[in-house]
Amino acid sequence: MIKNKKPAEQQPNNPLHGVKLAEIVQYLVSTYGWKELGAIVKINSFNNNPTIKSSLKFLRKTEWAREKVEKLYLQTIKNE
Repeated sequence: MIKNKKPAEQQPNNPLHGVKLAEIVQYLVSTYGWKELGAIVKINSFNNNPTIKSSLKFLRKTEWAREKVEKLYLQTIKNE
């Protein structure tokens, strides 16, 4: 019988473990604003009538864009 491990034990080296994509996008928008965020990560959902909902929908379907957003998030929290 396998016992359930605590979340921190399952992925101890993953800094994104337990962080929701919505939290990442909200944090980046509050840090940079839509205009600057759209200049850094060039995707339409950040530049044309941006909303959290439309951005999440795109990022969940598009791996390369999600990876860029996650990388920016990690760089931003590292520099705080």
